[in-house]
Parts: sequence; structure tokens; C-alpha cells
Amino acid sequence: MGPDRILIAGGGIGGLAAALALAQKGVSSLVLEKAHRLGEIGAGIQLGPNAFHCFDRLGVGEAARGMAVYIDQLRLMDAVADGEICHIDLKDRFRARFNNPYAVVHRGDLHGVLLKGCRDHPLIDLRTSAEVTGYDQDGSSVSAKLANGETVKGGALIGADGLWSHVRSQVANDGPPRVSGHTTYRSVIPTELMPEDLRWNAATLWAGPKCHIVHYPLSGWKVFNLVVTYHNHAPEPVAGKAVSDEEVRRGFTHVCERAQAIIRHGKDWHMWVLCDRDPIDKWVDGRVALLGDAAHPMMQYMAQGACMAMEDAVCLADALGKAGSLEAGLADYHARRVLRTARVQLMSRAMGDHVYHPDGPHAALRNSLMGAKSQDQWLDTLQWLYGGNGLD
Repeated sequence: MGPDRILIAGGGIGGLAAALALAQKGVSSLVLEKAHRLGEIGAGIQLGPNAFHCFDRLGVGEAARGMAVYIDQLRLMDAVADGEICHIDLKDRFRARFNNPYAVVHRGDLHGVLLKGCRDHPLIDLRTSAEVTGYDQDGSSVSAKLANGETVKGGALIGADGLWSHVRSQVANDGPPRVSGHTTYRSVIPTELMPEDLRWNAATLWAGPKCHIVHYPLSGWKVFNLVVTYHNHAPEPVAGKAVSDEEVRRGFTHVCERAQAIIRHGKDWHMWVLCDRDPIDKWVDGRVALLGDAAHPMMQYMAQGACMAMEDAVCLADALGKAGSLEAGLADYHARRVLRTARVQLMSRAMGDHVYHPDGPHAALRNSLMGAKSQDQWLDTLQWLYGGNGLD
């Protein structure tokens, strides 16, 4: 391939989606992934209707739908009082309103669908052990600098290299991510070990003072994904560290017995200290642009990180396909994405403060306001996020 190919730093969900989206427009790309093999760590991920809009545009809609678990509700529980606050019905009316379902999948399965699509496409090359550490550009091409000292030349560079993006550090030069002080612990429970009265076909959130618990079925109902988080003022980033059962349970002694029982079934816990960044207005530097977590890393509380990355990918390819020049296409991409992603970033923080973790009168106000909404009102509330395709 010649220098007009587009280089993509990062072979995660965002990077592979970008490669697929560009290939749909007849544009070749080279994905440069720092790891020795392409894959995803973690367990479950939630996918709103906007994710399915993207799957179709990426040419993997049928495969993506085949590996998803379609849940019936988003359910919010009071982790102290042990009762339902509210739920959002995800069945026929939801699907009719937003033209696609809501589902949960294993992160590795989602990555695998995108990876197979990339491997099967002749316009996409994949390279591992190729960490992009920086770039040079001359107005007509970009040279990506690799950690091994090599340079790789292309017509543009897309930084899809995540929270700790080297490409972002050169584009925006805005320092390290913000450490939230919220620590998340992840486990997977065989379905037969999940308390029988909690085997709901729902993405369930138990909200408590400075803590919450999320669970939902995965992998054809073989397991339940379990993610628990508490605000323990963790001072520095941690990713994927193994921890004891006792450390996890320590943050949930103040919630109801039924919620604690869920946690007691978890094994082989691993922890992540959550980080994000403030929205910025500089994603583009000449022929270089940011995408996904490199552009707008967000807290997990709206379950939109992967969805926003895939929206970025489709929008990027569309913008480049319509523009008269590469620079104009990147500028259009940024203009179409920056406000939407900033809204999700900031709302994700607010959800943690006002829905997931409040206490006392603050929690009582949450219960009153959210519990009073009708299903039609919930659909209206979600219209901005799911009603369009997020791509136009």
C-alpha cells in the first residue's frame, strides 16, 4: 500500500471500527496495535440502539446481533432500602421508537466481531507489537513513530490509542487523565450461582451511598457479569489488578443483605481505578485526529464509551468521504462529534454523582424524580441519545 493509506494507532474497538468504516468507503488502512496480540480484556459491555446503527454501517450488523443478549429492562434498585426505584422497558415500544434494540455482550465477543470483519477485508492491514509513540507530518503525509524506532508513513493518522494516548499527548498536550477516586471491581458469576430471585433479564443497577452494583446476563445466559464500584478516593490509576474478596466487600457493608449476597458470589476479582478527562476542543492537528477514548474518555455511568467510539468511526469515514480534502474532512468530523461526546462525558460524571452514589435527601430526591417518570417520559428523556444515529 502507498502513503495514502490511513494509519490507525490502536487495535481496540474504536480503532477496528475506524478501519472498517474507512474500508466501507474504499479507503485502505493500517492498524498499529502495541500489544503482542489483538484482543480485549474485561467482561460485559452494554450496547444502546446507537451501537446497532453503527454495526450496520460497519457491515457487521448480522454478526453483532447474533452474539448479543437482548435484555428486557434497565432496572434501578435502591441498595439500602432493597426496592425498585424505577425501570425502563426495552421491549417493543423502545425498539419501535429507536429502530434498534438494547443489548449486552461480552467485550471480547464484540471485539472479535470487529476483528473478523477487519481480517476479512482486503483494504485493512493489522500489525501487532507496533506502539505509536508520536508522529511527524509535512503537509502531504504523516509518519508514525513506533516504540521500536521504526517509522510508518501514511496519508493521515487516527489516534485511537485509548485513555493514555501518545497521539493525544502530541495533539492536545493536556497532561495525564483525571483520577476519579472511584474503584471498580469486576467478576463473572456462573448463572447457577446467581441468587435465583435476582436472575433478571435486565441490566440492573443497585445504587447506594458512594457505591453501586451492576449485574446482567452474558454469553447466552451462561454467566452473569458483575461490576461493583465504590468511591474510595483511590489516588492513582490501576488497571486489571487482582484483589481479594475481602477488599471488594469492604465497600458494601452498608447496603442491604440481598445486594451484599450478590457480591459474595463473585470470585477472581480484578480492579480498575476509573479515570476520565475534561472535554477539549482540539482533536485535530493537520492530518492527525483523535477518536474514542483518546478524544473523549468518559466514566462508565452512561455505558456509552464503546458506542461513542463506534459513532466516531462511522462519522470520520463519512466526513472524509464527502470532503474535498483530508484536512477539511477531519475538521468536519471534529465539528460533528465534539459537542455530542462532551455532553456524554459530562453527563456520565453527573450520573455518578446524582444517580449512582447519592445518600440521604439527595438519594430520596433521586428516587422521587426518577420513580415518577412514565415509560413515555423515559423514551423522551433518551431521545437525544438514541433517537438520531449520532452520525449526521
